[in-house]
Amino acid sequence: MQQQPGLRRAMGGFDATTVGVGAMIGAGAFVIFAPAAAAAGPLLPLAVVIAGFVAYCNASATASLAVRYPSSGGTYLYGREQLGHWTGFVAGWGFVTGKLASCAAMALTFGLYAAPGAEKPAAVAAVVALTTVNLLGVTRTALATRAIVSLVVPVLAFVIVVGFSTPPARESLAGGVPGPGGVLQASALLFFAFAGYARIATMGEEVREPRRNIPAAIFGALGFTALLYLLLALSLLHALGVGALADATAPLRDVMDVAVPGEGSTGRGGAVVTLAAALASLGALLALIAGVGRTTLAMARGRDLPHVFARVSARFGVPWAADTAAAVVVIVLLLATDVLTVVGFSSFGVLLYYAIANVSAFTLTERQWYSPRWLNVVGAACCLVLAFTLPPVSVLTMLAVLAMGVAARALVLALRRRRA
Repeated sequence: MQQQPGLRRAMGGFDATTVGVGAMIGAGAFVIFAPAAAAAGPLLPLAVVIAGFVAYCNASATASLAVRYPSSGGTYLYGREQLGHWTGFVAGWGFVTGKLASCAAMALTFGLYAAPGAEKPAAVAAVVALTTVNLLGVTRTALATRAIVSLVVPVLAFVIVVGFSTPPARESLAGGVPGPGGVLQASALLFFAFAGYARIATMGEEVREPRRNIPAAIFGALGFTALLYLLLALSLLHALGVGALADATAPLRDVMDVAVPGEGSTGRGGAVVTLAAALASLGALLALIAGVGRTTLAMARGRDLPHVFARVSARFGVPWAADTAAAVVVIVLLLATDVLTVVGFSSFGVLLYYAIANVSAFTLTERQWYSPRWLNVVGAACCLVLAFTLPPVSVLTMLAVLAMGVAARALVLALRRRRA
């Protein structure tokens, strides 16, 4: 069998941090605040804090594992090495299926903002274009993400300032404050927006000086994005109120409309927000495609997916077969879904993935100061609690998908034993 070339360590710490930030802000800023507000009501900022704390638990576990295993694959690799092949498979399968759904959501978000009425053709075009960027090498992926982040973050900061500068929304709290279940469900949905730092770990084989750069990039990306989300949640509640935020399809654009009537959809401010939403979605999609491709590559190397997906381009040093297959699946998914339907599916898969990451980190003998064992236990428990507070249809659908993957792997292993 022909030996495939390895991936290139072409990214420094800043590029890795930028990839993580780019993966998060597209989902969090433009997709998830409305349904989270519907669940948490005025306690939305508390839900952001809870989601951020769980993300920190997971980030500390991921960083310590990435130092021990600086190769592509993320928790698929960590679970496989620390807990066994079946556990690693469940983690990898949950990540790949959940993140393929996330890719479709981000592509469709781009289409909804950039080309209303023709959103699905625009989404397909975005997937094709960004897959091409990934196939040209990881340095181009990092460069494109850096450009997108440098444009989007100032716009989000502008929206935060505008939101706080408007008179507070007048609305009654007659519906009352939601109970713990609503806040936890909102936290689980918001976790969808915090999962971008996983892209840094899944691309660990392409980061220079991984023992230093991977933890720094993960914590840097998470800290920056958590602060941005908290300020954004507070400003949206201030400007729109709970009811209008929960009902909004484009809450950031609605803030501009409240600040300057008539400005939200047609004026310069609305156009800038629309452009930022499109760019943020592209940044998230770019990083998501890269992360899914690397985990698929690792699973193919471990013989948990067809070996064809282990092929790496000798010229560009990227897993071209895995990236291309991911793009095809995403195109099929986005043609049959909408933006928010897949958020719950993705959140459940990723929360299960990180529960396994925390358990894997707990078993490490070499401990990092930022990942004590007690934090791994708290992180695993929080992930499972949040996962099962998601809407029942999301939980049941993802459990069915995971069961199908486990059954397929069991069948393949039985056939291999029979042939042997």
